[in-house]
Amino acid sequence: MPELPGTLHLLTIRNMVCDRCRAAVNRVLTHAGLAVNHVDLGEVELERAPDAAQLDAARIALQAEGFELVDDHEAATINRIKTAIVQLVHHQGDADGRVKLSEYLSGLLHKEYSGLSALFSQVEGITIEHYFMLQRLERVKELIRYGELTMSEIAHRTGFSSVAHLSAQFKKLTGMTPTAFRAMGGGRLPLDRVG
Repeated sequence: MPELPGTLHLLTIRNMVCDRCRAAVNRVLTHAGLAVNHVDLGEVELERAPDAAQLDAARIALQAEGFELVDDHEAATINRIKTAIVQLVHHQGDADGRVKLSEYLSGLLHKEYSGLSALFSQVEGITIEHYFMLQRLERVKELIRYGELTMSEIAHRTGFSSVAHLSAQFKKLTGMTPTAFRAMGGGRLPLDRVG
């Protein structure tokens, strides 16, 4: 079948959570002989369709670096949801976090939120909202570790209505208060292991 001009060739890649991941994936895919047009968190746009040998080489090379090429549609959708949430929580600058998650994901993925939510819960065993909260709390931990902001500023930056709301959610999911976490110099999870 002839290739149509302007046709996008997209690969979905699991475990991309930061700019270093983008650089690593770009390097791996280029080395595997793929013409990379653009790399985003969780997704790579290629200039042309890869052949089977290139795709196999890319899959092996990506796995060696801790990434995974996602083949099936449902897994790709789950990966896009997770990537969108990581992007929103950890890479959207100092946005105050007050976004309607259902509208954000529906608009970004061009799908009804109810379907996305049902798929995510079925496959991951937790709700999208719970995953979003876990990511927000990892961001809170990061900001606490930096020691540059007050708890009130952290609550505002991560979309909590108050320090009390942040503290209640933090204690509910970690078993300790943010103050106790700060005092013990608590650790964080890698973003691709949250959930």
